[in-house]
Amino acid sequence: MKQRHFVVAITGASGSIYALRLIEELLRSAARVSVLITEAGFAVLREECGLEWGGAAQVVQEQLRQRVGNGGELRYYALDDLFAPIASGSSAPDAMLVVPCSMGTLSRISCGNAGNLLERAADVMLKEARPLVLVPRETPFNAIHLEHMLKLSRLGVRIVPAMPGFYHQPQTMEDLVDFVVGKVLDSVQVEHTLFRRWGGE
Repeated sequence: MKQRHFVVAITGASGSIYALRLIEELLRSAARVSVLITEAGFAVLREECGLEWGGAAQVVQEQLRQRVGNGGELRYYALDDLFAPIASGSSAPDAMLVVPCSMGTLSRISCGNAGNLLERAADVMLKEARPLVLVPRETPFNAIHLEHMLKLSRLGVRIVPAMPGFYHQPQTMEDLVDFVVGKVLDSVQVEHTLFRRWGGE
């Protein structure tokens, strides 16, 4: 079976813990994972997760490995690296997940603004008709946010808001994180056991 390749992009919205947990699960599934982090994403990782990451791409890649484990094939690309394979439709990944997705990133993707590698990679997913999943973590939404999400949804983009359910009777914050991450994994057909499904044991 061909190894699946996923791009995970971390932006400046609150909820970077979702991305870290998602990367762990994707690597556990034996997938290849390419990671992108915006400048604001680094700031949120520092503020919410206590992670002082930064520097050259190889340094950030090692910092990622120390956090998510050494298993699996993991690669980090700087946002200005437009020579990265994921910048071309000829090397498009199987799916791209923007977790969490800021409203600024969502609007630029919606408008086709490909000013950096994250936006270019998302543009590649759209033009190649590959799965693109956005996980907005904002509340409340204004009309502009909703219009951009509707536009992207009509183009086939999956919008998976970071809205945990409670029917699985979560006991910890990790349970709530796992529910959202599980829903993201469902959207790209990656098997998992992160939460008890409705009607399941």
